[in-house]
Amino acid sequence: MEVRTNLDQIVSKIKTAAHRSNRNPEDVNIIAVTKYVSVDRAKEAVDAGLSHLGENRQEGLIEKVEAFEEQPVWHFIGTLQSRKVKEIIDHVDYIHSLDRRSLAKEINKRASRKMKCFVQVNVSGEESKHGLTPEHVMPFVESLENYPNIEVVGLMTMAPHIKDAEEIRTVFQRLKELQILIQKCSFSHAPCKELSMGMSNDYEIAVEEGATFVRIGSSLVG
Repeated sequence: MEVRTNLDQIVSKIKTAAHRSNRNPEDVNIIAVTKYVSVDRAKEAVDAGLSHLGENRQEGLIEKVEAFEEQPVWHFIGTLQSRKVKEIIDHVDYIHSLDRRSLAKEINKRASRKMKCFVQVNVSGEESKHGLTPEHVMPFVESLENYPNIEVVGLMTMAPHIKDAEEIRTVFQRLKELQILIQKCSFSHAPCKELSMGMSNDYEIAVEEGATFVRIGSSLVG
């Protein structure tokens, strides 16, 4: 199916979900997760009107960056090894997977400008997922004051891949609570206005609970 057709359906669902929670749907940004698709499919997403693309591997990112004359907004959404930072840092606008001091140190060292980062939180506690435990988020965010090339724009999480909508909702609500706590501290290095949460199977719940970035792959680009 064409990306444009898929996008129209997703935008409609986002609008409905936003209105259910008295939100402005324009506050929700769609990241087309292009990690499993070709360069041509990624270009189709941009041609359909999407300006945010997400990759989770350095190789896939570089291949697509080189294929675009006019660059979209690039999001690195995968687990990032410290040794790979130097290879992607000049090509991305956002990093969604900051979860440890060693990675922060490397980003700060390699960045030629202030890098927009999401702190990744493992709200669900699943062993298969990366990220900080909720109780470690605040001290970690505080410690990032010492890294002038990092701006904590928000928090990121992944909900369990399950059918229980209320359990998924609880994960997103917990991330929102953490975001509010950080915002109340008024850190200059961590405005924390954004929430990156929600994927193809649960983005409507995420929008209802405050997501400002949803990361959609399979139901959008395949």
